Amino acid sequence: MNWPDKVYDFEALKPSSSSDQALVFDVQRFAIHDGGGIRTNVFLKGCPLNCLWCQNPESIGWRQDVTFVESFCIHCHKCLAVCPVNAILMDNDKERVVGIDRDKCIRCGACFKGCYAGAINIVGRWLSVDDVVAMVERDRDFYIGSGGGVTFTGGEPTGQSGFLLAALQAMKARGLHTALETCLYVPWEQLEPLLPYIDLLLTDIKHMDSAQHARLTGKPNELILDNFLRLQQQDIPVRVRIPFMPGLNDSRENLQSLAEFIAPCKNVQGVDILAYNRLGMSKCRQLGCEYALPNLAPPPQSKVEEAADMFRGVFADVTIGGT
Repeated sequence: MNWPDKVYDFEALKPSSSSDQALVFDVQRFAIHDGGGIRTNVFLKGCPLNCLWCQNPESIGWRQDVTFVESFCIHCHKCLAVCPVNAILMDNDKERVVGIDRDKCIRCGACFKGCYAGAINIVGRWLSVDDVVAMVERDRDFYIGSGGGVTFTGGEPTGQSGFLLAALQAMKARGLHTALETCLYVPWEQLEPLLPYIDLLLTDIKHMDSAQHARLTGKPNELILDNFLRLQQQDIPVRVRIPFMPGLNDSRENLQSLAEFIAPCKNVQGVDILAYNRLGMSKCRQLGCEYALPNLAPPPQSKVEEAADMFRGVFADVTIGGT
């Protein structure tokens, strides 16, 4: 992705009500799994949940983060020379860079700007609505031909609701199909103004038991389930995504409870079973954080198929993917 030149603005997160700019950590073109057709996915940074298995841990923080990929480092020591707070970590022989001391790091961007090899990067770019529109418009012909559009995801995009509303309005004004992927852990008053500009809402339900949900994500599920039921009164197409985590939420009891919960909801178009993968593990290393599930293995395909079959008895459109 070619980011606009002006986006390297290292500062604290602006108020979520701001419609001027948003902190975006990725823009993916030619995506095909998040709303139908060929799409551009815009990933907004920051999330109120902290799921143990999160495959995008760089999305959680409400600020820019610094990543370090040791295998990319050419040991030129440029970062060491430019860091104003001595936050670059070296090996015992003082020859190889092995990481960044996040307690010292002030996120000034000096190491990133001086890293020739791309081993150090800043996660999060400040983009305006016009910046995002320009990126999305590049592939308009592909959206029209495939029935695609733009999907706002995260993190939790509703956390930057002012920008999100302005961006959705801009996309609709241009006749583009819009999708929003949200965990629904958001006040209804913050979500409701977005709904007239959303053609499809994607949401995941991680566990039906509130205490277990809190153990897995850091938050209970009452607000999420309440918002989900409120959506049924809005006549907005919804697609439910279920992260399938071995030993955490894959019990027949939980899946049956979830199927019974969403079955009466007439605006649910289908269900996606998203099998656990370990993508978040390598990203945590780059962020200098500890991965919460180092010993968890992806589920056998047979177990994923069994879960999908439970929902195929309720919905005709059930898919299997990865999370």
